[in-house]
Amino acid sequence: MLTRDDTVTSSAESLDFEGYNTLTDVLDRACQRFPEHIAFSNFGCHLRYHELAQRSRDFAAYLQHCTSLKPGDRFAIQLPNLLQYPVVLFGALRAGLVIVNTNPLYTSSELLRQYSDAKVKGLVVLANMTSKVEAILDQTDIDTLIVTELGDALPIWKRWPMSASVRYLKRSIPDYQLPTALDYRQVLQRGQALSFVAPAIAAQDLAMLQYTGGTTGLAKGVMLSHRNLLANLIQVKSLLHGVTEPGREVMIAPLPLYHIYSFTVSCMLMVEMGAQVVLITNPEDIPAFVHELRRWNFTIFSGLPPLFAALCRQPDFHYLKFRRLKLTISGGMALTAEVAEQWQQTTGCAVVEGYGMSETSPIISINPPDAIKLGSIGLPIPATEVRLIDDDGVTVPVGGSGELCVRGAQVMQGYWNQPQETARVLDVDGWLRTGDIASIDAQGYLTIVDRKKDVINVSGFNVYPNELESVVSAHPDVEDCVVVGVPDPEQGEAIKLYLVSSNAELNVQQIRQYCRERLTAYKIPSQVEFRAELPHSPVGKVLRRKLREAEYAKWFSGGAAAVVSDSVKQAPFFID
Repeated sequence: MLTRDDTVTSSAESLDFEGYNTLTDVLDRACQRFPEHIAFSNFGCHLRYHELAQRSRDFAAYLQHCTSLKPGDRFAIQLPNLLQYPVVLFGALRAGLVIVNTNPLYTSSELLRQYSDAKVKGLVVLANMTSKVEAILDQTDIDTLIVTELGDALPIWKRWPMSASVRYLKRSIPDYQLPTALDYRQVLQRGQALSFVAPAIAAQDLAMLQYTGGTTGLAKGVMLSHRNLLANLIQVKSLLHGVTEPGREVMIAPLPLYHIYSFTVSCMLMVEMGAQVVLITNPEDIPAFVHELRRWNFTIFSGLPPLFAALCRQPDFHYLKFRRLKLTISGGMALTAEVAEQWQQTTGCAVVEGYGMSETSPIISINPPDAIKLGSIGLPIPATEVRLIDDDGVTVPVGGSGELCVRGAQVMQGYWNQPQETARVLDVDGWLRTGDIASIDAQGYLTIVDRKKDVINVSGFNVYPNELESVVSAHPDVEDCVVVGVPDPEQGEAIKLYLVSSNAELNVQQIRQYCRERLTAYKIPSQVEFRAELPHSPVGKVLRRKLREAEYAKWFSGGAAAVVSDSVKQAPFFID
């Protein structure tokens, strides 16, 4: 609700943690309530709640007795969505370790930066990625290395054919020399015979170092406590109370669990609810993804807008049965009206858009399922305060726009070993500056105008890329687009539009005319570049930073960017 000065919203005064003290308490209670229910599924095989509890205990016992790891040490998980992930996650947490979620596709140099910064001492890695680890292992503090193969959590009749295919047909596992590496399956087997004594863990103890995506600079380790993550779980759970039913939900989880949005929603929240989570290992293979969806009468779907759009473009997707689908959750990037409408027309289920960041565990606001306001990021979740401030730190009244600040139990402890960066965004009263420009309407709904650091200044006028991208993406021939500011000697900055088109005949003049009919003059892109593909992060975000940095590099090397003619189509921009 809005407070008396109409500038701050607060949806609750306090938060009931329901007796939870640590993240492992969530699994323990779910196992008591739903021991025989399926917790996670992958490649058509299942892991039940009592099995997850036992295997995570075995994993923890091995770490406790057979390694040098101690409570508080950092433990990295470098895995895609596999049944091994929840076992390793809860096992490491049971042992009192601090989780460092790691993108399996990181390069060796990216791994080295993250592992060195976090001083990681233990690691579980997929065998396919071992060559990257081998290249930097001797430069890290890692002394417990566990290697797992794609099918290690599957029954033998499925594991052997998959292992043979990956190793000998696809040759996806490189030759590596890691003599100290432990085998995942042997670790679990040895752990079965060992006792386990749960260490003392407090709610305020560090549970995770969640490294930011690095799209706005070098990644920083966000320090999230058990309390931070539990708070966000309970906050979101309360909003879905009238929509979901404990023990009866089936969720499709295509986003990697190492991403904080998927970790909280697709892993922790679903475990608390006793739901079945269907892990999709490779969602980029859309035909195979759709084929997998035929197996399940799913009730919940989480994803990003590009994934929703890609599925809706797949003809076979339209033949699936969506009668049980009652909740679709979108986060991580702005949801366009076109994608939301396509999804609802195809599935009959509206998309609930939320907003958050790693620093807030991650969710700050969400559209209530029964009161969706398309184009907004919804209302602040329970026990969360928000306010908008201008460049001088003065609160902005309703109707204006300013930097969004947030306070609540889900707000991080700070950045790992970076007190100056922490002080820059987190004040002594617990208010976190998000770096996003937002507005609040009279009903308390928030709308993101844009990233503060992405605002383009054209001759003194602020131009917000999200606004332009929303307009351009509505063009029927545009599949993907992004807007960045580029140096301009006369205006300070000029607007450059990158786009991917399904129509080879579409040209620069047509796009600019389309914008001219919908935007004021200073918002019209002065430069337009067609590409076969835009760079995306592993979770689907367009990497605006890479494009902007390339433009500034060209400028400072003496070659100012020029408008690309409509006859030129550049080669795809591939990412790692």
